[in-house]
Amino acid sequence: MRIGVFCSGGDAPGMNACTRAVVRAALAAGQEVVGIRRGYQGLLDEDFHRDADGRPLMSARCVSNIIQRGGTILGSSRSDEFRTDAGQQKAAAILKRHEIAALVPIGGDGTFTGAIKLRRFWDGQVIGCPGTIDNDLCGTDYTIGFATAVNTAVEAVDKLRDTAESHERMFLVEVMGRHNGCIAMYTALAAGAECACVPETPTDVAGMVDRLRELKKRGKKSIVIIVSEGDEAGGAIALNDKLVAAGCPFSSRTVTLGHVQRGGSPTPADRILATRLGECAVRAILDGKTGLMAGEIQGRTTLTKLEETIAAHHALPVDLARLVDLMSI
Repeated sequence: MRIGVFCSGGDAPGMNACTRAVVRAALAAGQEVVGIRRGYQGLLDEDFHRDADGRPLMSARCVSNIIQRGGTILGSSRSDEFRTDAGQQKAAAILKRHEIAALVPIGGDGTFTGAIKLRRFWDGQVIGCPGTIDNDLCGTDYTIGFATAVNTAVEAVDKLRDTAESHERMFLVEVMGRHNGCIAMYTALAAGAECACVPETPTDVAGMVDRLRELKKRGKKSIVIIVSEGDEAGGAIALNDKLVAAGCPFSSRTVTLGHVQRGGSPTPADRILATRLGECAVRAILDGKTGLMAGEIQGRTTLTKLEETIAAHHALPVDLARLVDLMSI
């Protein structure tokens, strides 16, 4: 059997570790692996990773020394062509021509939406792996790349706190998360921030200003607020403008971390998660399963229907906001 593996959408630390796991688990089971470069667009362009002999196959050595590397050796992209029925039919024909019987797409909701649509025209097996820093997919406690993104954000906030303390200033730090506040909430808790503004809950500007005044009276000399890019108040810059207009008692600055959260060497937690899920995906394919995502829930690998993984956004743990507020006194 030939198994195709590719990364699609935004890159996430740990994608290389997952690719490595897919390749080595498949080869150990006597299967062939085709590495598809640049996601769905690379599939449409028939852009395959080639071995030393020029064959479109991956060997165990192709994935040597990549478990610690950020990004993805296969590259990633988004494809307008693939979003059309014609593009999906073309992709299905290419998979058949190259005798690829199964796919392991590594990505987020857009990647899995594409896989669901592809299955209308192609009868091969599909087992996805959740590679996205947003941690917004159902069917897994954590997605590949989330732990590293939080670690990157926390390191940045730790440095900003030094400046905030020195100048008795407030910093609003914008992190990624268009529809999900996991990065913001986990970063706020781990970095000791005074507040987290996330898409899942309304942002009460007047209430925040009252809280900031109270904290200043208690002797707080610095404030850090973590803001999801998708917060309904409009991100860090827009929220800062609203706080200033409402009488914020602190001098303030904004910082947008942006794509720096996607990069860097994956943490051990992400490397282990990626390895477990990549191997789980191959095992599921060998068991004849399809249309599923490999995930991890309460320490055990699981399989969830692709449609269910994107039907809703992964819910924030209910106690995190309370803890952030409690720890800010």
